[in-house]
Amino acid sequence: MASVTIETVKKRFGPVEILHGVDIEVPDGSFTVLVGPSGCGKSTLLRMIAGLEEISGGEIRIGDKRVNELPPKQRDIAMVFQNYALYPHMSVRDNMAFSLMLAKQDDATIKSKVGRAAEILGLMNLLDRFPRQLSGGQRQRVAMGRAIVRDPQVFLFDEPLSNLDAKLRVAMRTEIKELHQRLKTTSIYVTHDQIEAMTMGDQIVVMRDGHIEQTGSPLELYDRPANTFVAGFIGSPAMNFLPGTLRRGADGATVELADGNRVPAPRSAAGADGQPVLLGTRPEHLALVDGGGVATEVVVVEPTGADTLISCRHQGTDMAVVFRERHNFAPGSTIHLLPDVDHAHIFDAGSGVRLAA
Repeated sequence: MASVTIETVKKRFGPVEILHGVDIEVPDGSFTVLVGPSGCGKSTLLRMIAGLEEISGGEIRIGDKRVNELPPKQRDIAMVFQNYALYPHMSVRDNMAFSLMLAKQDDATIKSKVGRAAEILGLMNLLDRFPRQLSGGQRQRVAMGRAIVRDPQVFLFDEPLSNLDAKLRVAMRTEIKELHQRLKTTSIYVTHDQIEAMTMGDQIVVMRDGHIEQTGSPLELYDRPANTFVAGFIGSPAMNFLPGTLRRGADGATVELADGNRVPAPRSAAGADGQPVLLGTRPEHLALVDGGGVATEVVVVEPTGADTLISCRHQGTDMAVVFRERHNFAPGSTIHLLPDVDHAHIFDAGSGVRLAA
C-alpha cells in the first residue's frame, strides 16, 4: 500500500487547459472519491495517475516515488473500468490470471492468487465461464478480481458501476466498500454520482471545471460545505437556496426574504448588515409551523413510504422539503416552514462562498 500525492498537477489538450493546478493528498489505505459533473476533469486526473495520460505540469507521487515519466506497468496500480474490459475469448479464470501470466509467475502462485480473489468475490463457481455467460454484476466482479490478483499499491476505479441497473449498483457499492475494508488497499474512485461518493468514500474531492472546490469527509462536506456548488451537489434532494438580505440588530442576525419576512440567521453566520445573501437549508431541516417563517406554495406531494417529499415554491424559488411524517397537502395550498438555525447556512450571493465566523 502507498499514499498518492498530487501536487499542482495540470493537463492541457493543445491550448486548452483541463486541469488547473490540482493538489490532492490521498492517505495510505484510504478510499478517496473524486466526484463532480461530467467534464470536470476527474477521469482525466485518474488516467494521469494510471499513466494513461501525460502530465502537462506538476508532480504525481505514489509512495515516495515520482511517477510522472513511468509507464503504467511500473506504477504498481490496478485499474477497474466502467466497461469491464474483459477478454471475451478467455474464461473467468484466465481473465483473472492474465496479468500474472504476463509477469511469468509460476502456476502455483497464479492458482493461489486467483483462488483467493475468486473466494473473496464469490466467483468460485464461475471460473470456467466466459464473459458472455455472465451478468453485468458478475463481469464487474471479475474485473475487480483481475485487479486484486495483482496485489497493487493502489486501486483506481473509473465509474465502475455506471453500466449497472439501480438495484445492482447499490449491491455492488456495498461489495466494493466491503472489499476495501478487507484489503485496506489505497483506492481512488471516480464517479459523478454523489450518493456513491457519500456512501463509499472516507475522503471526497469535489471537482468543477478542472478545479477542486472542497476536500473532506462525507459528513464534513454535507454539514459544512465551502460554497453553494458543493452544498448543491452533495445531498439528495439538493440544498435549498433562498435569496435575501442579511440584517444585524441588537437581537441578533436575521435574513430578510424577498417577501419581507425575516427568519433567524445561523448563529455562526458572518457577513455585514445589508449584504445580499443566500439562505441555505437542507430539505430535512425545515419544520412545519402555523405561521411566519417561509410561506411556500405546495406544487407536488410525493409520498415514498418512509418519507414525504414536498416540492414547493417561495417567491419564484423552487424548494424541496422532506418530512418523516405523512402529509397530504393539496397542490396550490400554502404551508409555512421554519429553517433549523443549527443546520442552516449563509452564502454570499455574489461569490457563493459560505459566510461563517
